[in-house]
Amino acid sequence: MRRSLELVVVLSAAVLGACADDEGGGEAGAGTGGGGAAGASASGTGGAASGTGGAASGTGGAGTGGAGAGSPAHEGGGPAAGNPDGACAVPAEAQAADTSSPTTVIGDGTPESCTSAAVVDAVAGGGVITFDCGPDPITITLEETAKIFNDTGPEIVIDGGGLVTLSGGGERRILYMNTCDEAQVWTTPNCDNQDHPRLTIQNLTFIEGDSTGEDDEGGGAVFAQGGRLKVVNSRFFNNACDPTGPDVGGAGIRAFMQHDGLPLYVVNSTFGGAEGYGNACANGGGISSIGVSWTVINSLFSHNRAIGNGGNPAESGTPGGGSGGAIYNDGNTMTLTLCGTRIERNEVNAHGSAIFFVSNDHSGNIVIDRSVITNNVGGSWYPTYPQISNHDDTPITVTDSTIE
Repeated sequence: MRRSLELVVVLSAAVLGACADDEGGGEAGAGTGGGGAAGASASGTGGAASGTGGAASGTGGAGTGGAGAGSPAHEGGGPAAGNPDGACAVPAEAQAADTSSPTTVIGDGTPESCTSAAVVDAVAGGGVITFDCGPDPITITLEETAKIFNDTGPEIVIDGGGLVTLSGGGERRILYMNTCDEAQVWTTPNCDNQDHPRLTIQNLTFIEGDSTGEDDEGGGAVFAQGGRLKVVNSRFFNNACDPTGPDVGGAGIRAFMQHDGLPLYVVNSTFGGAEGYGNACANGGGISSIGVSWTVINSLFSHNRAIGNGGNPAESGTPGGGSGGAIYNDGNTMTLTLCGTRIERNEVNAHGSAIFFVSNDHSGNIVIDRSVITNNVGGSWYPTYPQISNHDDTPITVTDSTIE
């Protein structure tokens, strides 16, 4: 990815350097958690957790889980959006956007009218975008990445109506937003902290997005830097990004620099969800970020993989990566909030089979409410709870939840 402003280059380099330095300190004690308790549940304060120590399976590359043109996902099939057992209230700012008066309707009621070019053009034009592709599920395979232009908002909504699947064809990222990319139009002198575009993606499925080799950032399906991003009632299947590297991540979503540190909402959405539908990247099989707070509500992460090897900083002789089977969070002051969310059967090679959360300045925290984290596989460095890698002084508040 091009870094278009010198200031952003400097800031990003500083953040990445801090990540490497701090994580190295944290991971030095990784082996000490191998003989702790088998699990923790409800609102207990934890205790030593067990390091499962096993390597994740299928480490030979990111892959797309065997999905192809005949995959049920292409016909609208696959796991439903969201955790069916999630019952957390959704705050007003995290709910789906109103699309009753769209700016652009893609299609004229027929599948043939819903083309890659129509999607790319509509996304470039911004505003509220809906689809009219007929009554049946449809998959639109993009021939180029759909890119947000920063001067076409401030509110941008892409709503698939529960029928539309966007595919990267295993060859490209699906959706890109970057407030600091000159090609996407600079709109303020502070591109690293501006309140727009405010992008909502809802009622959509993203499959076979792949940013491998495209840049060194990640975001197989969605890359979002700057402004705000919200994801509602959406599904992410068989997306991939680079299979190795200490900091690259986010087969489903990679995010940076949300305005004023406000949270990125993920609501009633699914990443993987069943065998054969999982996402894979060096780190953060589902989602990944640096310096971003997340609020994840009534969502499901399963069968995602962090397939790198060697952690961050990369151990000598390794390419690095392999942390955060479902979620990879790095940065400073940030909060990961889970409510009504289930994280299960994700895999890693290094750390955080469910969650990797490193706050470099030790100012971040994790809040887990009415959620289940279970049966995630691999890795080590679990100082507080099993399947969650974090500094041992990271505050973790757990209520009415199971972690085992």
